[in-house]
Amino acid sequence: MASILIVEDEERIASFLAKGLRADGHTTTVCTDGPSGLDEALMGGHDLMILDIGLPGLDGFEVLAQARAQGARLPVIVLTARDSVTDTVSALEGGADDYMPKPFRFAELAARVRLRLRQAGEQPGSEQVLAAGRVSLDIRTRQATVDGRAVDLSAREFTLLEIFLLNPRRVLSREQLLDHVWGFDFDPGSNVVDVYVGYLRKKIGAAAISTVRGMGYRFEP
Repeated sequence: MASILIVEDEERIASFLAKGLRADGHTTTVCTDGPSGLDEALMGGHDLMILDIGLPGLDGFEVLAQARAQGARLPVIVLTARDSVTDTVSALEGGADDYMPKPFRFAELAARVRLRLRQAGEQPGSEQVLAAGRVSLDIRTRQATVDGRAVDLSAREFTLLEIFLLNPRRVLSREQLLDHVWGFDFDPGSNVVDVYVGYLRKKIGAAAISTVRGMGYRFEP
């Protein structure tokens, strides 16, 4: 389990990030302005920081510059505007380890978080091989098996199965699954979650994922 510091002033995005990262097994701390984010980064105890550029009080560039100048060595992933090449270059030259353009899908951000934690020598909460009951998932090779038999999964199916394996026997709402797999900018009225749960059931067994009426889905090892 890693401790992730989220410095983001847009409440919707901050909540989306915090929910997804907690579902991945991490703990999260959210700061909504530059000064509090800098204080948290300097206090230590966090394994990685996700840092927005446009922050009140102190922008992301200054937070990053002061944090690095005062000895903070935690990996930093910066959130940037999609068309802002200048911001991206400035952030990387200022000490950021990675960046994500907005809008983004959580699955890609989660992969970058795992990569940066691994490179920093941390042990994130997500194991390299997830297993529950008859099903296993190798994160490195992106290979799924059922009863030792390889099963081909699409990228969406893989990410959906990953969140189920990280949360066995826990009821996950359609909103949680939609946020984690498709991203915060996806239409919340879509039935895509139900469709992909159906795809997964066909590949790993219908009994593996149960429907909890009015609440969501639960993976049954």
